[in-house]
Amino acid sequence: MQFLGYFRSSSAYRCRIAFNLKGLEYDFQSVHLKSGQQKAPAYAAVNPQMLVPALITDDGQELYQSLAIIEWLDETYAETPLLPADKELRAQVRAFSQVIACEIHPLQNLRVLQYLRGELGLDEDAVSKWLSRWLGDGLLACEEILNKRGGDSRFCFGDTPGLADICLVPQVFSAQRFGVDISGLKRINEINANCAALPAFAQAHPAKQPDFEA
Repeated sequence: MQFLGYFRSSSAYRCRIAFNLKGLEYDFQSVHLKSGQQKAPAYAAVNPQMLVPALITDDGQELYQSLAIIEWLDETYAETPLLPADKELRAQVRAFSQVIACEIHPLQNLRVLQYLRGELGLDEDAVSKWLSRWLGDGLLACEEILNKRGGDSRFCFGDTPGLADICLVPQVFSAQRFGVDISGLKRINEINANCAALPAFAQAHPAKQPDFEA
């Protein structure tokens, strides 16, 4: 498999965690977002959205969108399942994951921030307020979802990590990176710490990637 991504991309970060939890190896190709490599014709031919990540399977299939890639991995490599067997719980896990991947993450994406700073001419204080509003409110909703479930499981939906944790950890990293205060989100911080203690999550961290830039 060939995996095309970028060290700082939250979506690529999710996929790296999934690869690691599954114990899967892949050939990595960096797509440097800040220099615009995602807009090159060769990459656009793989992913017309010109976003990362993308996965080229062993038989040449081209996949994109992180949740679709992760579910393909889960269906193709059944060992260490990332989604629960129970259909109601599986729907809850998917919903939580989509709160992050579809509602929170897009509002912090590089192209959105470039639009805010460039075409709208917002200064850094205004951009920071934007990030604090949407990342903060989104993660607060995630905290309330987790609290509503009750219990003291080590991870979002049980005592083994899965798709929800795969989505949560990169979003916490983004909040920290953008200076969004989530210190009051007790459950999220506990789960994030439990995930960070696992090699599959630790090795997927942006700072551990071959294309990392300080």
